[in-house]
Amino acid sequence: QVQLVESGGGLVQPGGSLGLSCAASGSGFTVYHMGWYRQAPGKERELVARLTRGRDTNYADSVKGRFTIARGNIKNTVYLQMNSLKPEDTAVYYCAASGIVSSRVRDYPYWGQGTQVTVSS
Repeated sequence: QVQLVESGGGLVQPGGSLGLSCAASGSGFTVYHMGWYRQAPGKERELVARLTRGRDTNYADSVKGRFTIARGNIKNTVYLQMNSLKPEDTAVYYCAASGIVSSRVRDYPYWGQGTQVTVSS
């Protein structure tokens, strides 16, 4: 069982940067594959970035070159660094954990509560 808590959201101007953190508690964190998802109002939840336990990464085309997912030096943390933010990046961002490598929401049994990111001038 894994519990996930996101932090670091907020309001940022277009072109700015923001870093999100996901702190995990419970057993077996390091054996899970991790994902950052986002959901904008009226839209489906979508994968932003994925990190396998082998540290392979995968990004949505819309964030490639701007976002970076990584496991932290602090134990049981995963980060999402977001640069060159755009208004269309505005959404609630969720951290998720899965025992399999997947991009599908339904394959992630563990979710955080979400953190709001708003990109606006």
